[in-house]
Amino acid sequence: MKLNQIADNAGARKARTRVGRGIGCTKGKTCGRGVKGQKSRTGVAINGFEGGQMPIYRRLPKRGFKNPNAVEYYVLTVARLQKAIDGGRLDLAKPITGEVLKEAGVIHKTLAGLRLIGTGELSAKVAIEVVGATPGAIASVEKAGGTVTVLKAVAAEAAEG
Repeated sequence: MKLNQIADNAGARKARTRVGRGIGCTKGKTCGRGVKGQKSRTGVAINGFEGGQMPIYRRLPKRGFKNPNAVEYYVLTVARLQKAIDGGRLDLAKPITGEVLKEAGVIHKTLAGLRLIGTGELSAKVAIEVVGATPGAIASVEKAGGTVTVLKAVAAEAAEG
């Protein structure tokens, strides 16, 4: 057998129905759409239409508020940082930044910056640069002999100029 001899089984691929090819065929003239009316014509979009009554998406109340200008930070826990250090992914000689964590595969995206929160315990001495940190996280890092540098937010810099 050769590659040019390979073919589908008979009936495995069904040809599409060609419509509008004369009244002698099954889907001739009206092409299976029936006669007259909105749905027999092109450009019909009535997916949310309920026959003139108030649609359900307008009957139900709106809830909450989504701030379009909200700044999202990547939340990094002290425990996850310690797990990455224990796994040998991070070089403690250099300061730990969002880019370093991303290259090491600890995080996937930095968003507008890193925010360090104090869930867990830290035993290694690290120097970390973040956009924000909770008081508990700063205390945990300083207790282990490290330092936390709180940088200016990327979004705040963009807003200033």
